[in-house]
Amino acid sequence: MNTMLVRLLAGVCLTGALGLATTAANAQSTEVKEKPRIYTYVSNWVLPRSKWADMEKNNSASQKTIDAALANGTIFAAGNGEALVHTEHGATHYGWWCATSEAGVLNLLDEFYKNGSSTNSTFGSATAHWDGLYVSRFYNYKSGPLKNGYDHAASYTLKADAPNDAVSTLSKALLVPFFEKLMNDGAVVAYQIAEEAIHTQDPNLFYVFYLTPDAAGLDKVNAALSAALGKDPLAGAAFGSMINFVSHRDDLSRANAMFK
Repeated sequence: MNTMLVRLLAGVCLTGALGLATTAANAQSTEVKEKPRIYTYVSNWVLPRSKWADMEKNNSASQKTIDAALANGTIFAAGNGEALVHTEHGATHYGWWCATSEAGVLNLLDEFYKNGSSTNSTFGSATAHWDGLYVSRFYNYKSGPLKNGYDHAASYTLKADAPNDAVSTLSKALLVPFFEKLMNDGAVVAYQIAEEAIHTQDPNLFYVFYLTPDAAGLDKVNAALSAALGKDPLAGAAFGSMINFVSHRDDLSRANAMFK
């Protein structure tokens, strides 16, 4: 997604934040409401290129533990991915799983520690590693597997004087309706608007994650975005009053996932 489109999308978001989302609300048959919280644990790794094939083997070896956690309800989703747009300090690979409680995500993590897979030689070769624990109240997904899909992640920083409920307002006014339509069209198979549950970075950060079944899905998201922007081309400047775009970043990865 190019920078101009991201900035313009942000402008449309602010329209909702300023209480001008009546049209969007009327367009929906059901009011957008917060859902029960879900928690997502993400483990990021920077691996030398010589170890990339080993990471694929590692993911396969971990699948039995993940399948058991899905079957017994400890988690309801899990996946992994490898970066397609590499950055100097960014992760090359990552794994994640979702649960309806912090206990759920941590119980699966404990299983990986117990069986030794979290400290195997592949992970031991990493030149950098970090984890994140996120919470979301706005999300949706389609049950079933995703193979060789695409994972787009975007981070945004609210300005210090943004309303306390800014993420909720933006989600209800625009982001959820936007992604729900894309899910109905089959362009997106999962999305969430998330914040850190354990703050290891700026507390004003929030994240927009979505998965597409193929590369064409990314183009469909961009096309839908362009169409939405055409309806409100003047809102971009106003969004700058809430978001600090200097810290905005995007990530794009090849992804596999399973949603129960």
